[in-house]
Amino acid sequence: MFGFKFLGNTPVPHRKNTAAMPAVRLPVHKEVLLHVAQHIGAPAKVVVKVGDEVKVGTLIAEAGGAVSAPVHSSVSGKVTKIEKLMCYNGQQVDAVRIESDGLMTADESITPPDIHDLDSLIEAVRASGAVGLGGAGFPTAVKLAAAKNGNIKTVVINGAECEPYITSDTRTMLDDTDSVVYGVKLLLDNMPTVEQIIFGIESNKRECINKLSEAFKDNAKVKVKALPALYPQGSEKVIVHNTTGIAVPTGKLPAECGVIVLNVSTLAFIARYAKTGMPLVERTLTVDGSAIAEPKNVTVPVGTPISYVIEAAGGIKDGKSLGKVLYGGPMMGVCVCTVDDPVLKTTNAITALDVKDSNPPAETACIHCGRCVAACPHSLNPTEFARALNVEIKEDRMAKLQATQVLSCMECGCCSFVCPAHRPLIQNNRIAKAELKDYLAHQATLKN
Repeated sequence: MFGFKFLGNTPVPHRKNTAAMPAVRLPVHKEVLLHVAQHIGAPAKVVVKVGDEVKVGTLIAEAGGAVSAPVHSSVSGKVTKIEKLMCYNGQQVDAVRIESDGLMTADESITPPDIHDLDSLIEAVRASGAVGLGGAGFPTAVKLAAAKNGNIKTVVINGAECEPYITSDTRTMLDDTDSVVYGVKLLLDNMPTVEQIIFGIESNKRECINKLSEAFKDNAKVKVKALPALYPQGSEKVIVHNTTGIAVPTGKLPAECGVIVLNVSTLAFIARYAKTGMPLVERTLTVDGSAIAEPKNVTVPVGTPISYVIEAAGGIKDGKSLGKVLYGGPMMGVCVCTVDDPVLKTTNAITALDVKDSNPPAETACIHCGRCVAACPHSLNPTEFARALNVEIKEDRMAKLQATQVLSCMECGCCSFVCPAHRPLIQNNRIAKAELKDYLAHQATLKN
């Protein structure tokens, strides 16, 4: 098609059990817990205090820096506690606990923003609290601001949704098509340098491809591209390569190559915000996994307890024991600390696995089969990372890690998935990346 090999070459089980299920809006839970680090970058700063009355859309934490995002109340009620919450990454952050009054009264200040050019679009998106809803959580306004340099020619809309189980983006494309269409209009009207918008959707989502192709059939600037159903098709650099042919170099962002990538649910949210002024206060997500009795898609206020979402999906399947609960899917998802943890802005799925699927198989010796290299979208060699980590002298270890290009690893988990010896490759990759990043940061400090 383009004369190049498609990146992302690992067939994983799709298990899209909920693809035909529109999201069900759940009754509001009695309380929500909203923490201030639901995005990449600086945590937001709490601006409310215990006893304050809040409404849906009330600002409760302002952006904490240039790369940050505000947090808004997802219910109406009273702030009952400001506490420390241990996140899945071990970070302790401030969190605001709000008791719901059950009324879901909107804040009186909510009004549609005035969007008429790039600057006003960026400012509106910043105020909305929008972050990447595919799970990465990068503040969307920061991403759009890259267009101010005038070199952004292409916007790729990520509708790949390549992780097993997850279908929340699928339902956005099917059930909220009008918002997707209006979101494209906002981009084309207010980003004058953009020449094309390309939707990248895996070929196993034929209904989505057909519906969006019909919606944009008269718009020459919009293309809908069917991509092979191969994981990790939805990874940012992979989808840029597979939709545009552009290879984003190591250490570079797509924006430096003239491309911005937006998740399709993020795009739909921006469109809804432009029409209503209601910030990002709710999340549509898939709840599924081998432990779930009644898999489904649901819509809940951000901050809703995970346990409540699982209960709404019928709880734990008869005869099963709960082993592991993930934010996201089984390939790149992260374990929650407890099922009392809240749904986040970035939560596109809750995957609950039974004990059998949670216990890793016994590790055996590497047989040097090369499957990990073949599966890696960037043809990296995870066994080299592991060998480099075992070098005793730190300077030599760091030199070897740099030579392996480990920082290009996007932690997709393909290597671990295909390894017949069940080696902890992705865990080694993360350790190697973290050690090298710390070293390079320290070296940069010394130079300054």
